[in-house]
Amino acid sequence: MPSGARFLRRPEVPPQANYLELFFDLVFVVALTQLSRGLIDDLSWEGAYQTLVLLMAVWWIWSITAWTTDLYDPQHPTIQLMVTATMLGSLLLAVVLPDAFGERSLLFAGTYVAIPVGRQLFLVLAQHGHELQRRSIRVLAWFAVSAVPWIGGALVPGTGRAVLWTLALAVDYTAAVVRYSFPGLGRSPRSEWAIVAEHLAERYRQLFIIALGELILVVALTLDGSDFAAPQIAAFVVSFVGTALFWRIYIHRAGELVPAAIAAASDRNRLAQWAAFAQLIMLAGIVATAVGDELVIAHPLGHTPPAWVAVILGGPALFLVGRAGFEYTVFARVSRHRLIGLLALAALTPAMPLGPPLLAALAATTVLAGTAVADAARSHGRRPEPPSPPT
Repeated sequence: MPSGARFLRRPEVPPQANYLELFFDLVFVVALTQLSRGLIDDLSWEGAYQTLVLLMAVWWIWSITAWTTDLYDPQHPTIQLMVTATMLGSLLLAVVLPDAFGERSLLFAGTYVAIPVGRQLFLVLAQHGHELQRRSIRVLAWFAVSAVPWIGGALVPGTGRAVLWTLALAVDYTAAVVRYSFPGLGRSPRSEWAIVAEHLAERYRQLFIIALGELILVVALTLDGSDFAAPQIAAFVVSFVGTALFWRIYIHRAGELVPAAIAAASDRNRLAQWAAFAQLIMLAGIVATAVGDELVIAHPLGHTPPAWVAVILGGPALFLVGRAGFEYTVFARVSRHRLIGLLALAALTPAMPLGPPLLAALAATTVLAGTAVADAARSHGRRPEPPSPPT
């Protein structure tokens, strides 16, 4: 066996995520909490866009790590050391997130670049003499290209930073879509990206549960810092019910069948990528919802500014959009009641500034409850629908 082959995932390696991967996920409780904290400090269009950029960066670090442990043996000590180093870098990223667009921009960008570049350098050296070394070289080349706008953006203040970091993200995401084709290095064949469907789908589900954990944390800590008045306790209950509905809507059928859908797809990698993008949209919805929950529990009564309405109703709306995309990857269709839920949230939005924040939260939770009930009614008494991913 070539020396580089010893790091590859072998057929006998269990498809379930190991404890190190679950440990790695804990960093993202911190990251999502920091993103919510940054958004609530700057609840403007600019603040929302900056939060989205940072979320996409953090998500990409997590996503590439999940794909790495899907392709390489997560039980090998050297791969475990690499994941642990990635975890350290990701934790540093999480710490500086609230000031990533401020004084700590260079630390953020430098750490972000160091994580994938360092990982791919290691894999290039470790796979010396193996045919898959060329794949790692292609991936390294793409991250080297995106490093330029990442570092350049950290050195440019104001709008230029957002523009360059958006360009950097476009490079990173495009690289995956084109399977890291690079001029002079060719294109990776599909056989080089053979994924383990059960492992990757489980990683998506685990991160979603971690994200819900961040919601639970925000809800509990906000109530703990309140006066425990009746309206605040009512807001706490409404927020918790909304979180439980997120879980119920996510896991219902499509969430359970993602592994089978990926396994049945004609292009597993492409389907897994679409599932990942749908997951990103749902995570954006959870970050916005965490901000909305904090505002509602802290200030359940009184005036509801439009920016508050945007996160209280916009968070669940983003979640439903992402969940609809998730459903499409599994069944090649979108349930009508999900679209009805989105229309209901949009119709309620103009009236919400006229009432207290608690009313807006209750309205959003009612829409989510209607979606969950419709899911249950649609599947009641019917045989389970098999996955039928788009061709």
